[in-house]
Amino acid sequence: MKLRITQVKSTIDRKKKQKLTIQALGLGKLHRTVEHNDTPQIRGMVNKVAHLVKFEEIEE
Repeated sequence: MKLRITQVKSTIDRKKKQKLTIQALGLGKLHRTVEHNDTPQIRGMVNKVAHLVKFEEIEE
């Protein structure tokens, strides 16, 4: 299973760790979408920035 993650809010005026997490996910611009394997590490990153992104589970 994979996760499709889309950034929906800006990182302006956010904490540095949140900005770095967005970068680590491969995002950085609004409405950019990436797909990652559904692992505990990726889930944790998404949970930390859940207010900035939307995500959905997709079948391969």
